Amino acid sequence: MTSAAISNLPSKAVAWGNGLGFRITKPLAEAAGIALDTELTVSAQPGRIVIETRAKRPSLKAMLATFDPERHGGEVMAFRPVGREVL
Repeated sequence: MTSAAISNLPSKAVAWGNGLGFRITKPLAEAAGIALDTELTVSAQPGRIVIETRAKRPSLKAMLATFDPERHGGEVMAFRPVGREVL
């Protein structure tokens, strides 16, 4: 990812199906940290369109990979199973 800011690049809205579209150039995408399949949030204000990256929610597998029983205290329910938990 490039840390240099890029601004005021000329662009043009073009017909795209029933709407409008424009291209995000490679240097612009790199400067913003946007890659293929990056999740984005788009909002509009008068005379302005704001596009921001969205952090992906981690998968259960990724969250479990960070679990450390030593740090997180081991068993969450430190008491005996009761009710329907008992098989």
